Amino acid sequence: MTVFERIYAIVRQIPPGRVATYGQVAMLAGNPRWARVVGYALHQNPDPDTIPCHRVVNRQGRTASAFAFGGEDMQRFLLEAEGVGFTPEGVVDLEKYIWHTDVDNR
Repeated sequence: MTVFERIYAIVRQIPPGRVATYGQVAMLAGNPRWARVVGYALHQNPDPDTIPCHRVVNRQGRTASAFAFGGEDMQRFLLEAEGVGFTPEGVVDLEKYIWHTDVDNR
């Protein structure tokens, strides 16, 4: 399995209404230093319908300014449609919506 395939497999597991950070996905894919690789892989996402890259945000909860599938506003729109809330500052409330792999995948 390639690095990108490992990343895509992790991202497919993020449930609707939850987000993960690039670093979190990198760690789960096998190397916590791959956060930028995660970003690159998601920008190259071959199947956005089954690989929900909109559920990955940065460590502050910010959406991608260069979201490859419709821009930053589209990422926020998709997250809000799944029930993800944003703070008044415009970032995802990570305390409430971060994906807890040990709890959310039961």
